[in-house]
Amino acid sequence: MSLVLGTLVEALAGEFQARLLGDALRRIDRLAPIETAGPQDLSFVSHPKYLSRLAASQAGCVIVSPALQEAARRRGDCIVVDDPYRFFARATQHWKALHGRPAPLGVHPTAWIDPTAQVAPSASVGAFAFVGAQAIVGDGVRLGEHVVVGAGAKLGAHTRLAARVTVGEDCLVGERCILHSGVVIGADGFGFAPADGRWEKIEQLGAVRIGNDVEIGANTCIDRGALEDTVLEDGVKLDNLIQIGHNVHVGAHTAMAGCVGVAGSARIGAHCTIGGGAVVLGHLSLADHVHVSAASVVTRSIATPGHYSGFFPIDDNGSWEKNAATLKQLHALRERIKQLEAQARRPGV
Repeated sequence: MSLVLGTLVEALAGEFQARLLGDALRRIDRLAPIETAGPQDLSFVSHPKYLSRLAASQAGCVIVSPALQEAARRRGDCIVVDDPYRFFARATQHWKALHGRPAPLGVHPTAWIDPTAQVAPSASVGAFAFVGAQAIVGDGVRLGEHVVVGAGAKLGAHTRLAARVTVGEDCLVGERCILHSGVVIGADGFGFAPADGRWEKIEQLGAVRIGNDVEIGANTCIDRGALEDTVLEDGVKLDNLIQIGHNVHVGAHTAMAGCVGVAGSARIGAHCTIGGGAVVLGHLSLADHVHVSAASVVTRSIATPGHYSGFFPIDDNGSWEKNAATLKQLHALRERIKQLEAQARRPGV
């Protein structure tokens, strides 16, 4: 199925002041990267550093910023908009809405719905899914194959759970959320008390509360709280294979890349970003608008917005602590060495 360019621009006119320069009746067969796009494809360029790729592209139409309008027009049709990347994102959503496979309404014959659960008539429940006692599945919710919704759990309207997602008992997932395959919400947090050479389990009595418009990548795990709930606020975006420990609080619109680990009771502010493989230690706090580089280890609370990085070679702990303490004094030591060198160069010294 194809898409007419003029129709696309009209569909997004309420959000963007976009101008189509070229053939409004051009039909687009797919959305594609600028390097591989062909004459029937729509692509985008968001930064002037990709100007050479724009000039060489065979794309039928390219979404560009006003700064690249002339270059784009020389090569063919273009859509000019202040934020090409966001326009392209909305174009992908529009395409998915037109071409995506709709889930069948109703409950698959192999699914099990507890008699006390509430499942909206507009919801879709896939094969072998399970919905527990007193659970609530809202309007337009889509449950994939083998999904488990525990007793007392609540899923907000138009939330989508892919195959094999588990939402534990009494956990709450807001509206318009997307949980990809293998996500586990509400497993027990890692809580054990040492007792005479063994470990005594600390029962995890809290739950998980997830806000609206949250997306969680495949095989990510979010543990329930020990006494209070683990919380993800509205708009949080998590990549695949992330671990969120018990009682963690993640502020609105924070994003984390793959394999991030956040230890128990950490508090991460709003609009933060955490790069892939980074670790945030337990009981620490990150202010709003803190950005952590990939593979960093956050070992102290961060109260000031900004970009932070921390890489340090592994060593035995005693040596590591000594080296870390010395590293923090490195600037002062450098200044002292510069002063000593200057003194050594003076005549008569």
